[in-house]
Amino acid sequence: MNAKTLFVVAVAALTLSSCGVSKKEHQALQSKYEALQRDYQDGQIALAESNAKGLSLEQRLEDAQAANAELREAYNAIQRSLDQSIQQGSQSSINIAKLVDEINASNKYIKQLVDAKSKSDSLNMVLTNNLTRSLSRDELKDVDIKVLKGVVYISLSDNMLYKSGSYEISSEAMETLSKIAKIIKDYGDYDVLVEGNTDDVPISKTNIRNNWDLSALRASSVVQVLQDKFGVNPSRLTAGGRGEYNPVGDNTTETGRSRNRRTEIIITPKLDQFLDLIDQAPEDTSSTELE
Repeated sequence: MNAKTLFVVAVAALTLSSCGVSKKEHQALQSKYEALQRDYQDGQIALAESNAKGLSLEQRLEDAQAANAELREAYNAIQRSLDQSIQQGSQSSINIAKLVDEINASNKYIKQLVDAKSKSDSLNMVLTNNLTRSLSRDELKDVDIKVLKGVVYISLSDNMLYKSGSYEISSEAMETLSKIAKIIKDYGDYDVLVEGNTDDVPISKTNIRNNWDLSALRASSVVQVLQDKFGVNPSRLTAGGRGEYNPVGDNTTETGRSRNRRTEIIITPKLDQFLDLIDQAPEDTSSTELE
């Protein structure tokens, strides 16, 4: 029986007792009533506290559920960030590996070019030495041989090749040209450019308009001698005239003008071979180690 029921019973008993009970019994019932009233009040307080605790637990449950939802969302966000980082890290690894491969391929390509240049330089030095040894001491007075930037230049003086103001090859020059032609033929992978050059003194010939004409005609004469007299393949030969516009000396002095009147035989590796090498794609490499 709960406190509220006991309280009702007690009140009823007290009411009944007032009609025919003794004073002693009345006091006893009164004491029971007061005790029951205290129990009732205590029960009410306990009920209120219990209800309050119930509300608190529900609130705490709601708060815990809300916090759990926030934690789950935070976890999901972290998981998404981690997945994205892993994906980006994988992509970065791929990009880095690809970059390393490209660097290695580029290094290999550069090495090919360096090796090709070294080979060309070595061949040029051999060619130059062979030319120098093949010419006599007197011929070397009128022939200057040098290598510049991988190209062999043979400079022939004007007074050795032609008569003054003429583009006809002199008989004295044939021996020298024959030796040069032999070296040219020995190096079949090289192209040959013949360039005519003059000083700045205007030409006064009725059949030659100016120094441009004279320089071009002189170069053409050398080319035709190399082809016709000494059997150099004409597909390797080019003739060009530069007139007075490529001086190597001072045109205000006789010595300078003499140096400028020259024909240069320029021997160089075939241009298409270098272009093929430049255009050649580096070979793929799976190596990830930089050289």
